[in-house]
Amino acid sequence: MTDLREYHETVQRMIETLYRDTKLVPRLEIILRAECWDLPREVIGIFELLPPGHYPRHRLCDQLNSAIVGHGWGRTLGTFD
Repeated sequence: MTDLREYHETVQRMIETLYRDTKLVPRLEIILRAECWDLPREVIGIFELLPPGHYPRHRLCDQLNSAIVGHGWGRTLGTFD
């Protein structure tokens, strides 16, 4: 996997915009937004690992962080809050 640290701030901003006007966001919206932000395929793949459902921000971040750590991507991408 390539070094994705340069995308950490972009993903964090994307998460902030997702929850600017709402408390729950559906999985499909999260994936579509990641594609619109022109993130690399590896990063979009992390969002695609999310189980179906609607996510409050803390649950989305927990799920993303679990996938990142579980796949050993913590050093290349970091975790989110």
